[in-house]
Amino acid sequence: MAQQRFCRQCGRRDDCQDVYQKVGGGKGPSLVSKAVVAFAAPLLFFIICLAVSERILAETISAERVRTAVALVLSLSVTFLLILVIRAISGRFGKSNRF
Repeated sequence: MAQQRFCRQCGRRDDCQDVYQKVGGGKGPSLVSKAVVAFAAPLLFFIICLAVSERILAETISAERVRTAVALVLSLSVTFLLILVIRAISGRFGKSNRF
């Protein structure tokens, strides 16, 4: 109901449907793979790296708090390096060098 009142006051209410059809019917590339690489991959990589480093450090460091802190810093560092590598690769194979 509020949407209808808003549309009545809009100056572009007559061509609104055309705009939505043009925007929705775009023939651009899918962004799913880029979204996965940008968000899910670093998060999963961080979780895996944290679990692995915690297990490896369990044999080396006996104090649990120190082991957790070292594993966290190590995992964050490695994940940050992964993000830098992803940005370097996407910059190299970005818009200027399409296949």
